[in-house]
Amino acid sequence: MNMLEGLLGGGKQRSDWDNFVNRYDQGAPYEGISDREAYDRYQQVAPQLPPDVYERSSQDAFARMSPQERVEFTRYLRQRAQQQHFDFPDLNQDGIDDRVQRDPGELARMTTRMRQQQPGGLGALLGGGGGGMGDMLGNPLAKAALAGVAAIAVKQMMGR
Repeated sequence: MNMLEGLLGGGKQRSDWDNFVNRYDQGAPYEGISDREAYDRYQQVAPQLPPDVYERSSQDAFARMSPQERVEFTRYLRQRAQQQHFDFPDLNQDGIDDRVQRDPGELARMTTRMRQQQPGGLGALLGGGGGGMGDMLGNPLAKAALAGVAAIAVKQMMGR
């Protein structure tokens, strides 16, 4: 059984994933996807992704954000990292490198490094670090990021 079969299953489970991906594709993910679903889908998919697939999925998710949304999201990441004592030099300096804010690829590389350096990575950081949702989704861009990584990775695995 490959990762796709294990994750997507068949029948209703596959249909649920199709529905999730379609809702993500139909506009702002923070409107069509609940907080809990974004977090849960991310937690189901992200730990199983090889780093290159994770990075591509992240880049595509961040590319869907406007430049201003990426700026807001990176500020939120820095704030969450400081609150939870995550040790990420890119996030803990006085200012985030402008390239990270402008370039979805740079932001994706940064979050991929976070994922590799810290157990739980982006999900733990945005979800409060304790394995639950915490208050992450007080920020719709956090939900957009997690839903995006999950939806885009699954979409790639489905060949869509």
